[in-house]
Amino acid sequence: MSPRGVAIPDLRERLFAAAERVVARDGAAALTSRAVTAEADCAKGVLHTHFAGLDEFVAELVLDRFARSARQAGELRAKVGEGAVAANLQAVVLALLEALPPAVVGLAMTRPAAALHTREGLRTGAPAFEEIQDAFTAYLRAEQLRDRLPAGADAATIALALVGTTHHLLMTRVPGHREDLEEVTGRLLAVVLGGTRPAAP
Repeated sequence: MSPRGVAIPDLRERLFAAAERVVARDGAAALTSRAVTAEADCAKGVLHTHFAGLDEFVAELVLDRFARSARQAGELRAKVGEGAVAANLQAVVLALLEALPPAVVGLAMTRPAAALHTREGLRTGAPAFEEIQDAFTAYLRAEQLRDRLPAGADAATIALALVGTTHHLLMTRVPGHREDLEEVTGRLLAVVLGGTRPAAP
């Protein structure tokens, strides 16, 4: 265990990762301050030293994962002209879905104080879906300039459809079913990028 009074590098991320492991292993009901610090191998009170309580901690975890996903979306600009457009977009969508476990999202939405803190963070500019949508739009427009996407394609609407579907999947998906997510997002991208609906299975 980390000794009391000694600074712990990257403490926030250590606690966030520990919380995700607790939820994945034992379920949302098992997420307590003590469970998090025990999993992170930290002193019992360290979470309350850095967060007002478990609700703020859960909200900050969700906001942190949104911000990380927004940064990943922003990195799409480096992929312009490389790989397949659909594959580049799908990689970011799947990364976002994997970054936010359903149980953690559920906690942030169903605990009133956590939900309030999350909404306040988003209201005051914490990066999330709007930034991801902007990054998708910018990427698609850049690919249009390289003739890798039809000039008449509506980049902003494609980005909105992608983000809307991602939000829906984030709220409703079943943990551990990546294959299903790949299929659903793949079919969506085939429609919005190709302009045709895939044949029914």
